[in-house]
Amino acid sequence: MDATQATLDVVREMAAAMEENRRQLTKLDSEIGDGDHGNNMHRGFQAALERLDGADPSTPADVLKAVSMALISKVGGAAGPLYGTAFLRVSTALGANEEVSAEDAAKALEAALGGIKQRGKAEVGDKTIVDALQPAVEAANEAAGGGSVADVFRAAAGAAEEGAESTVPMTARRGRASYLGARAQGHQDPGATSTYLLLDAAARALEDDS
Repeated sequence: MDATQATLDVVREMAAAMEENRRQLTKLDSEIGDGDHGNNMHRGFQAALERLDGADPSTPADVLKAVSMALISKVGGAAGPLYGTAFLRVSTALGANEEVSAEDAAKALEAALGGIKQRGKAEVGDKTIVDALQPAVEAANEAAGGGSVADVFRAAAGAAEEGAESTVPMTARRGRASYLGARAQGHQDPGATSTYLLLDAAARALEDDS
């Protein structure tokens, strides 16, 4: 299967994951945020599917740029600009490549992390997306040395899941949850959770395609 079709399959799997986990993400966000993360992410990925429906992307980057535009325009709160930036950075990192290697995938995830850090000014320990994505990038870079693209995303997803779980005892230092102080402790960060779910969806789609 060519990489562009595989990327479309990844986006469809991500959209399905956001639909399936919409209530869970909204519940997490209602505990420490605005309570709209699940609905926003679901709406954003549905918009991405609509944007891609009937489009004829010629590279993986074309697919991911369309996702970026949909998320920026349709997802409210901080998540839209952050995830939109992440997908745009991945698209830019892949450039005109028609095929994607394991090393390309790991570098693209690293570019996404750089975009989110620059946009959100967050670091590990702030109880944000970064707590899931930074360990995911580290695991992806390790897996890229001899693994497949699916291996890269499976390693990234496993590390992101642990990273998301690590946010439970944290006090938030960024975003809406930071206003709660110590009351944010004991709750898993919704953005870190959706990051894990998106990487897991990508891994599942790529494993099915391989």
